[in-house]
Amino acid sequence: MEAIVPRWEWRTFGASFGDADRRFHQLPPGKVQESDELYLLSPNCDANVKIRDQLMDIKALEQVNPDGLEQWRPVMKGKFPLSAAEVATVSAALRVAPLSPRDEYTLEQIQAELAHPSRGVRTVSVHKRRQRYTVGQCLAEMTELIADGHPTRTVAIEFEDAAIVIAAVQEMGLGRFENVSYPRGLKRLLDLPA
Repeated sequence: MEAIVPRWEWRTFGASFGDADRRFHQLPPGKVQESDELYLLSPNCDANVKIRDQLMDIKALEQVNPDGLEQWRPVMKGKFPLSAAEVATVSAALRVAPLSPRDEYTLEQIQAELAHPSRGVRTVSVHKRRQRYTVGQCLAEMTELIADGHPTRTVAIEFEDAAIVIAAVQEMGLGRFENVSYPRGLKRLLDLPA
């Protein structure tokens, strides 16, 4: 099994990214990927928990460096139905009370329990169209997305080395923009409490 390497990620949201839009369009484009995902937004934290391709996908925030970059580590890609242990991982990541005990959970059961007022997790449908790029050694993407009917754009740059990410952010003319994680960006877009 391949070792999981946490990545430093920089991302921002908005309608326009100034000169960065032009700079990205000058790069050779990579693959375009479209997906429909469900983000689980917790009122208690900014956990990165989503369902994509019928998999529960969780990334944990490892650290934030002095430049504001966030280092995220994948911790789970679970196929439905999820086991009780996997659901405990979901609850812990979202910082909500444990779900009702059972041996396994369907997506519908998890959604219903997480949406209960005692937990208050909001499920957000997100359609993404990602255009991939390479900036130096970094993976990058320009994404058009629609979250619960609200359109926006996001741009991201990521790599295992924080200094290389910062250099790529500066090279693409994005240094003046705030680094905003996906969960925080979705909460702002939908006017949800952070």
